[in-house]
Amino acid sequence: MKTSHLFAAVALASLAAAGAQAETYEGVHAPVSAVSRSDVEAQAIAAANAKDQNVVRGSRGPETVAVSRDRAGVQAEAIRAAAAPDQNVTAGSKVNSKVISTMPNPVDARAEAAKQSGSKL
Repeated sequence: MKTSHLFAAVALASLAAAGAQAETYEGVHAPVSAVSRSDVEAQAIAAANAKDQNVVRGSRGPETVAVSRDRAGVQAEAIRAAAAPDQNVTAGSKVNSKVISTMPNPVDARAEAAKQSGSKL
């Protein structure tokens, strides 16, 4: 009989401890939105009436891309990087090593030679 009373006391104590840790309900918080309800409704109507809305992306042809740099500048930068004499050398090859480029870039050397001779590349 003592064991059953002890078991009941432990169970009751554990239930009381679990009940003491319960959180309080604060209700539903007010929604925070930067857009008004009528604006959201207008956007939803526009999206619902959009043409080809169930078509997989990319099946409508190429997508437009905003160009931020001119093509010639990007191409010149790529050529210079590809011709760099130390492009495959990294400082991580050895502990505490530093990479100091001592060889001139061929693109720069050709441009300097062309500038001195007065001709264009």
